[in-house]
Amino acid sequence: MAPGIHFAVGAAIYGELKESDIALTAAFGFPGIEPYRSLSMGWVERPQELKALLDRHGVTLITCSNGGPDQSTDFIDPAARQQTIHDHVAFCRDFLSVFGCRWFKINMGRRPPEGTTPEQVAHIADTINELGRRTREMGITIAPHPHIWGPIERPEEVRRLLDLTDPALVGWVPDTAQLNLGGGDPLELIRDYYDRLAAIHWKDSKASYRGFTGPTPTQEMHRQEILYKDLGAGGVDHPGIWQLLLERGYQGWITLDLDPPRPSEGEGSPEDKLRINHRYLVETLKVGTL
Repeated sequence: MAPGIHFAVGAAIYGELKESDIALTAAFGFPGIEPYRSLSMGWVERPQELKALLDRHGVTLITCSNGGPDQSTDFIDPAARQQTIHDHVAFCRDFLSVFGCRWFKINMGRRPPEGTTPEQVAHIADTINELGRRTREMGITIAPHPHIWGPIERPEEVRRLLDLTDPALVGWVPDTAQLNLGGGDPLELIRDYYDRLAAIHWKDSKASYRGFTGPTPTQEMHRQEILYKDLGAGGVDHPGIWQLLLERGYQGWITLDLDPPRPSEGEGSPEDKLRINHRYLVETLKVGTL
């Protein structure tokens, strides 16, 4: 892949990953795809077959999110640390390395019911630092992914985690809508921790969330109306973030990480959503090459 900014499709939009999803990704001109392990279990034991399929369509698997059966995602409990590290190292070795992935984007489990304490953030950082040492041996940077309803959600938690992890071992994959809905300023956080970027996720939120500081919307609110919107909805300053990336000479991937469409909310099909977001990139941001 030539240097520059490239765009991938987050495969969560499709559900269980199928060849038709890869073909649709390629049809829109997106050169990359980013599946979730939990939605790719049929391929986990057959990575070479998946790679051959992707190669036929000219699509790169840029990374694969953690999670799903038989993989510990408890990053808080020190007693679970070694199992969590073992499971993630094995996935890097047996799956990600087949595709030449350079980073491993990780969610960090469920949020404690009373919120995450500073001590718990420190436990997460310890686990990620140790995991980062192991994955770096394979040429893969571990990249935590702040997410609402996860243990690293609020801006102060994001900052503490990044400040407690070793920049030589640990990057991060910010998601613009997740940072926004968690009460942070995505542009500010990406600017402040730009040098730690492994990659970026983009999606939007409703315009009413522009400048939002909390409290974080609940999962029940998300069930009633999808919180994650197509690019251009207005909650996130994507033009500002795009300008920052251009000014800083960003050379990496941006994943459009969209949830499956909800036809009951007028969202149409995955193809419809890709068309909307592709149009935003090309017509609003003037992206020349995906």
